[in-house]
Amino acid sequence: MARALWYPTKQTAELRSTPLPALRANEVEIRATHGAVSRGTEALVFGGRVPESEHARMRCPHMGGEFTFPVKYGYCSVGVVARCGDDARHLEGERVFCLHPHQDRYVVEASWVNVIPDATPSPRAVLAPNLETAVNVVWDAKIAVGDRVAVVGGGVVGCLAAWVASRVPATEVLLVDVNRARAATAA
Repeated sequence: MARALWYPTKQTAELRSTPLPALRANEVEIRATHGAVSRGTEALVFGGRVPESEHARMRCPHMGGEFTFPVKYGYCSVGVVARCGDDARHLEGERVFCLHPHQDRYVVEASWVNVIPDATPSPRAVLAPNLETAVNVVWDAKIAVGDRVAVVGGGVVGCLAAWVASRVPATEVLLVDVNRARAATAA
C-alpha cells in the first residue's frame, strides 16, 4: 500500500492508503523522495476555488477524484525507480521527475518519467513545472534583445520568469514585489 494526500472536502487534507496496481512490462514503481506544493494552483484546489469552467484544463496527469471533492492533486514529484517492468529495466535505480500527485509510492508508464541529470539536486528538480511556466511566460511575452521587462510578483514563478528573462541578451529586468524580504532575491 502507498500513502496519498487527498483533499476529501474544502480546506481539509488527509493521508489515505492507496493500493498499487500490479506492475506491467512498460511501467515503473517510483519511491518519492521530494515533492512541492504549489501555493497558487494547489491553494485553489484545497480551498475549493477551482471554477467549473476550468475543471478540464486544470486536471493533472494521474489525478484522482474530481475538483468537487474528494480529490488527489499535485504535479511535482521526484523519486527513485524502485521496481521496473521488463520493458523498463533501463530505468531501475534512476532518480526521476514525474507529474504526479502527492504520494509516497506510485506506478506509472515509463514514458511519464524523466531522468534527472546527476548535477541537478532533487529539491531543484522538483521545480521543473515552475521553470516550464516561467519559460512559457517569457515566450508568450515575446521578450526581445534589449527589452526592458518588469515582472510583478517575486514568488517562485515570478523569480524564475525574471531569471529566464534576464538571460535574453541586453535585457534589463525589474522584479517587483510588495514583500520586502524578497528584495535580496530581486537584486
